[in-house]
Amino acid sequence: MNEITIIGLGAGDIDQLPLGIYKKLKNTAHLYVRTEQHPVLQELQKEGVSWTSFDEIYEKNDQFENVYKEIVESLLQQAENFPLVYAVPGHPLVAEQTVQLLIEAEEQGKIKIKIEGGQSFLDPIFGALRIDPIEGFQLLDGTSFKRDEVQMNAHVLIGQVYDAFSASEVKLTLMEKYPDDYEVTIVTAAGSSEEILKKVPLFELDREMELNNLTTLYVPPIHEKENRIKEWQTLREVVAQLRGPDGCPWDKEQTHTTLKKYAVEEVYELLQAIDEEDDDHIVEELGDVLLQVFLHAQIGEDNGYFSLEDVLASVTEKMIRRHPHVFGDAVANNTDDVLRNWQTIKAQEGKESTKSLLEDGLRTDSSLLTSFNYQKKAAKVGFDWPEVSEAWEKFEEELQEWKVELQSNDKEAQTDELGDLLFTVVNLARFYGLSPELAMMQANQKFKRRFEYIEKCVNQGRRSFEEYNLEELDQFWNDAKKLER
Repeated sequence: MNEITIIGLGAGDIDQLPLGIYKKLKNTAHLYVRTEQHPVLQELQKEGVSWTSFDEIYEKNDQFENVYKEIVESLLQQAENFPLVYAVPGHPLVAEQTVQLLIEAEEQGKIKIKIEGGQSFLDPIFGALRIDPIEGFQLLDGTSFKRDEVQMNAHVLIGQVYDAFSASEVKLTLMEKYPDDYEVTIVTAAGSSEEILKKVPLFELDREMELNNLTTLYVPPIHEKENRIKEWQTLREVVAQLRGPDGCPWDKEQTHTTLKKYAVEEVYELLQAIDEEDDDHIVEELGDVLLQVFLHAQIGEDNGYFSLEDVLASVTEKMIRRHPHVFGDAVANNTDDVLRNWQTIKAQEGKESTKSLLEDGLRTDSSLLTSFNYQKKAAKVGFDWPEVSEAWEKFEEELQEWKVELQSNDKEAQTDELGDLLFTVVNLARFYGLSPELAMMQANQKFKRRFEYIEKCVNQGRRSFEEYNLEELDQFWNDAKKLER
């Protein structure tokens, strides 16, 4: 089995090249280069060094992943005939995907490789930008990085920006978090005699980017919380500060119990925003709901019981476990299959517990939701009417029993029968796939909206409520109904 020796061409010109690497490049019989667009190779060409370049592979492939795979396949084929040297820009182990693929091939026993020196572009870039990497920095691949990978409080270096399209993609991804006019630096040939540092506003990046193998984009850190408001970590820092020693007295006093009512209120307000189909309002209310999550997580951390990481781990593990058709080998061709798998997995999880099936259904702030949850859980184990017609019969039965009890003076019995009647209404809602909680919320909103119209009409008439009879007020109500149609 022949060997592939991988060497780095460095980050600049031939003056930065180590003597040993220079000699190997001069004396090798079979030299292959990922790209010949490098100042070291331009100098070596003048000295009579020849090589085989893979630049043509870039020209015929749209995806960089395919380019790298084809280069490695070609190298492996050539290595069957003779040992060879493969030269890449910078250092072989820094931002070089073809080398990683060759390492994988070695692990699979397909080839032997030897990795030799080469200066990475990082050292000269740190020097050119006058930054200390111990402050925290990220090195990202411009062909594949995503918004959530970017840490705004770190020095961010983005390489592999090969063309105007990739520069545009990088710009658009960064603009999802950074201000459009945020100043970034385009670094070209750092540390060499041709070094260029060009500062541009982010929105002009794809118009100004120098596109070659020696170009890296630098995005400076943002330390102020006020300018990092699109990062999860910032909200966490804000909530921690609010509950910290010098924080807000109200926030510091809150507990899981005192916040319960706010959680319910925020969810209701979110549902209202959804009903209004107002995206801006939905964004605002989702933020309020999220704040409740972060507050509870911070209280858990302050008390030493759990942290936000525990919350994330719990829900993420659950989503992966309950979606084996996405993250595993299970098959789900439709929604019914998904729900069936979900319930089977939940049932398996519940086997380890001896608590009542109904225990998790309690919602102390909503009797309607509690009733709905109890009935749904009981139905899953077969305790349910087979047909909706029988649920209707039960409703009629409970209605008659309540009417009979209303003839007595026993308020406790009347309340008990009313509860049974309402319970059957919730059951009917469940049969028809309706949310009794949402229905009640909408009914309350509708009543409020129409009654406020009555109030408006009364005030315009310059009379008090007592001076209107029920028939007149009812006409205002009907007018309000017509306006909503």
